[in-house]
Amino acid sequence: MSATPNTDLEFDQVLQDALGQSLATLPKRSSVAVALSGGIDSVALALVAQVVCKHTEHPLHFFHVHHGLYAEADTWAAHLQGLAHNLAVPLSLQHVEVAQDSGLGIEAAARQARYVALADLARSQGVTAILLAHHRQDQAETVLLRLLRGAGVLGLGAMHAQALRGDLQLLRPWLDIDRNVLVALTQAYAQRSGWYPVQDPSNSDVQYARGALRAELIPVLDLRWPAWRQTLTRHAKQAQETSQILDEVAAGDWQTLEPDPHGMSFSLQRWRSLSEPRQALVLRYWLNQRGAAMPGERRLAELMRQLRQLHALGHDRELLWQHGSYRVQCVRGRVSLSSG
Repeated sequence: MSATPNTDLEFDQVLQDALGQSLATLPKRSSVAVALSGGIDSVALALVAQVVCKHTEHPLHFFHVHHGLYAEADTWAAHLQGLAHNLAVPLSLQHVEVAQDSGLGIEAAARQARYVALADLARSQGVTAILLAHHRQDQAETVLLRLLRGAGVLGLGAMHAQALRGDLQLLRPWLDIDRNVLVALTQAYAQRSGWYPVQDPSNSDVQYARGALRAELIPVLDLRWPAWRQTLTRHAKQAQETSQILDEVAAGDWQTLEPDPHGMSFSLQRWRSLSEPRQALVLRYWLNQRGAAMPGERRLAELMRQLRQLHALGHDRELLWQHGSYRVQCVRGRVSLSSG
């Protein structure tokens, strides 16, 4: 069955308006890309973006990251070529290898590899921002997972509608949108075109934290506390407001640490002069500004322990703290961050 272009579909106006507001924060006619996994959520974003970007004159790309974690990955990539052709939007694909021994866990390692690949694709295609299809359910699940991991106030802010990850701008226009709206949109397109989203088994695979949450805990929450998603997304917004204040404090502290011009290193002695809570705060701020994943309490405590031990032993002993693809080292009293 041949695919019908989606331009004549009646999209939910809320989806279009939310995406339009996100795009309005960008320079006029700047290129953007949808991070397209092929699942329902990202396909819905691709459909809406194809229409909205045409009206707003933002050149649009589709980016697909091939993790190779499932045997179906090659089939998904070929399937997405069909969607890109139907919508007349160029699709760029990048293969990545997910580190199995990074210490982050397979989910976090895959996520980090994905963002690195998206950044590479953005640079190669001259793309200003990546559009991500996270919605209300994703946000609520993220808050719950971070709460269970003890991520603290900054972590409970969960995903931001607009954020920087290194040099890459991320836009999540649909954090307040219920996933049912996205499901209805993709179902309508599938019925009209014959093109169906892929089914990613990781979404319900209980070996992964989010899959276990969806399969085992969320059904209980839905039964006993049906409004839990709205409650947790409100908490995320409140935590983001608190985080903004803490960021202002951390930014001020960061400037006292004699940072290098690129923000990749700072003075250990200056860091030692801060109170312990502000030491932790400025480390999180630094890692976040450089695009590293937010470390949990135990991981951050280990870094702080090593930094204090360095002070006790002098600057002869070199620190090495690995966090996914990032590493923190200390040489001659300068604490530095590198990746790769």
